[in-house]
Amino acid sequence: MREAKMSSHLSGGRLNVALVQETTRSELLNLLQQYKGPKVAIWDDWLSGPVGLVAQYSFLQDHDVKNMFPLRPGNLPSISVRHIIFIARPKLALMDLVADYIISIRSKQTTPIEFHLFLVPRKSELCKIQLKNRGVAGNLTIEEFKCDIIPFDNDFMSLELQNDFRENYLEGDKTCIYNSAQALRTIQQLYGTIPRVLGKGEAAKQVWDLMCRLNKEEQASPTKVSPSLCIDQLLLLDRAIDFTSVMATQLTYEGLIDEIYGIKSSTATFPGEKFVSADDPNPEVTAREKKRVILNSSEELFTELRDCSFTAVGPTLSKKTHVIKTQLDERHKNKSVQEIRHFVDRLPQLLANKQSLVTHTAIAEYIKETTDSFDFHDTMQCEEDFLNCVDNEKVCPYIEDLIAQKAPLTKVLRLICLQCSTGSGLKPKVLEYYKRELVQVYGLKTWLTICNLEKCELLKPQQGSRQYAVLRKALHLTMDDSEKNTNDSYLVNKYTPLTVRLSEHIAKNKGWSGIQDMLGLLPGPTIDELQTSQARMNRRNSASSENSSSIENPRVILVFFIGGCTYQEISALRTISQQEDSNVEFVILTTKMINGTTFIESLMEPEQ
Repeated sequence: MREAKMSSHLSGGRLNVALVQETTRSELLNLLQQYKGPKVAIWDDWLSGPVGLVAQYSFLQDHDVKNMFPLRPGNLPSISVRHIIFIARPKLALMDLVADYIISIRSKQTTPIEFHLFLVPRKSELCKIQLKNRGVAGNLTIEEFKCDIIPFDNDFMSLELQNDFRENYLEGDKTCIYNSAQALRTIQQLYGTIPRVLGKGEAAKQVWDLMCRLNKEEQASPTKVSPSLCIDQLLLLDRAIDFTSVMATQLTYEGLIDEIYGIKSSTATFPGEKFVSADDPNPEVTAREKKRVILNSSEELFTELRDCSFTAVGPTLSKKTHVIKTQLDERHKNKSVQEIRHFVDRLPQLLANKQSLVTHTAIAEYIKETTDSFDFHDTMQCEEDFLNCVDNEKVCPYIEDLIAQKAPLTKVLRLICLQCSTGSGLKPKVLEYYKRELVQVYGLKTWLTICNLEKCELLKPQQGSRQYAVLRKALHLTMDDSEKNTNDSYLVNKYTPLTVRLSEHIAKNKGWSGIQDMLGLLPGPTIDELQTSQARMNRRNSASSENSSSIENPRVILVFFIGGCTYQEISALRTISQQEDSNVEFVILTTKMINGTTFIESLMEPEQ
């Protein structure tokens, strides 16, 4: 029952995302059932959260998993089970940890133990060689746990690849391209072949080409593909075409939670002080403990708040408070037995709504402490100037002050990268000045990080045209003056991500027609392909029949962000879907959830 309740929020959209969870869970169950008797699972730390969304601990307990431990350096307590199962990504460093554990356990245990390794999402010959070199391959059975995609919500899935952008653009490791292509093949096996594929960017083209090649290679032994067509279009977007949307601060409720506290596997952690209730028997203990809050559409209030601009959160919470108070006060009125019974039936839901309101009021208060600060206000003003192409061709005094104060390096680099992306590069003198100041204040190790950012073209000198300035006006990425006058709060989001405008154009025009010139300003090739012969025939026959049928059945567009996606982008796509005249539902797939800070951190050189 609890498992069903946990995943019920996945089946609320037109695309039944719960099918991904069911398939992955069945895959894990089949692997576990191969080994009879009690088991211990040792998890790769990075996987424990994402795979926990697919198979909760209670599910594993029901299938003889007696205990779970993280895969970290160190020793395990004494284990008295026959089967030890390692669940890890195919990384050489992790294989060394697996080998260390096996050698350590073998030296201590007197009873026979069988070791098993589930590699996620697929096996690796390099890992097998590493285990063989460590002398443990003969004691280990290696299986493939095909957990390509993690479902987060009814319109949102992620591959949860830890450093995909860095590996692809900095290190030349194309594993993420292969994983992305395989994930799309999984999607098509579950939901049918996607008739039309559009895309923009180098990584998008690489994923598409590899997917086509893999399909051709397996034509001799075709995999089972769902006969139904649940997804109408696929839009592949390379993160490298739009760095601006990552570097700008997210100003939705969910986006600000991620910016300030971080969201990992649909869970955020907050300080405990504001969650202490008046009737708490141990308020001091509660205040010291961290409060973990699950954030997904299973909670009605969060679903209503998550995509709102933060300025709308306070009024919404106030309105909800009044509604719940009115509903609870009904119990004091004279009622018939039938009315009392009806109230009692509703009481659990009312109390759950009240608790939800208390939780999100506390979260909003925490966020407000940050957004009310002078520092946050100054940062928003700086970002807004850059996004509107104001003073983005000279050294920014605010960035100079931050460097002089030795503010967190990620914050400084994020603003410089935003200035660079909105200026389509920095003037050479400005770029050199920033580089010199950063190295002088933060140390020589910063130079390696700067080189990484330059290699990814997050930092670059200006050359020729100002692409962002043209795109900003042509695609209406920022508010015009009349809109700003009615939305003058610095907490109102005045920027629409470029990736969202491209998705919106696809939704309205069913293709790239009308913006080819704009696409030419963005890096990388453009994709516009038809996958099936039936799709080609339909397109040749008549556009009018397609239009008439789509009036009744909204189209489903899968938007795949290769290199990461922000919560603000997801919120903007949801907003488009919810408009009255909208006839499309977006489903988001991404290699990883990111924000400007985590994205910069992934490209920084670690301190030795």
